[in-house]
Amino acid sequence: MCGAEVKPLPDGVLRVAAVLQAKGHPHAPVMLDGAARTAQQAADALGIAVGQIAKSIIFRRTQDDVAVLVVTSGDQRVDEKKVEALVGALGRADAAFVKAKTGFSIGGVSPLAHATPCVTLIDQELFRFEEIWAAAGHPHGVFKLRPQDLADLSGAPVANVALEPVWQKPANAIEMIAYRARLARSITENVPSPCISICRMNADSGLCEGCYRTLDEIRQWSTADDAAKKAIWGHIEQRFTPELA
Repeated sequence: MCGAEVKPLPDGVLRVAAVLQAKGHPHAPVMLDGAARTAQQAADALGIAVGQIAKSIIFRRTQDDVAVLVVTSGDQRVDEKKVEALVGALGRADAAFVKAKTGFSIGGVSPLAHATPCVTLIDQELFRFEEIWAAAGHPHGVFKLRPQDLADLSGAPVANVALEPVWQKPANAIEMIAYRARLARSITENVPSPCISICRMNADSGLCEGCYRTLDEIRQWSTADDAAKKAIWGHIEQRFTPELA
């Protein structure tokens, strides 16, 4: 036999791949050279920010023993009380429960293609990013998608379920976004993203405290044309300009 041996994909990855193909998703699962059981391991392997990893957290709903899946950003922690307010009282999900309910082992739980129906919630913090990666049914398997793709593929609602961190806005954030605004004004093609890796939604203003976008604008960015992106930049400038005075 010539060339490198082609290894068959694990059963879990094949199951995820079949669902993605059936739903017309353009990105098939890929296998990483090393295991990606944690969000940080997956981010390091892919060369992306840890927040771009859509990590799956499983709980057990005590009233009916149904699995509750929360898909959150890799740099966030889930607030169990927020989840309970939406789905009911929760209990601990051990490795055996996760395997039985989802068909996947911890470290490779996909947001799709579960062995039994799960209650799923998608954390709104994932929408800070244009592109994310999720587990594909195996610790080495992942697939690429947009946050809105995740909502569309799973049919799950988007909710605020992240634990609120103690956070302080960096002093130079306004200068960073102002510089990118001037750059966006000067070009007509390949308009740059406003994201400056300071990703936190302000509950009072409804704006990201880094890029001054609304959640809808963040969601729309990846599919917007250059004209629409420049229009968003116009709104952003109107929002941060008073802070420069």
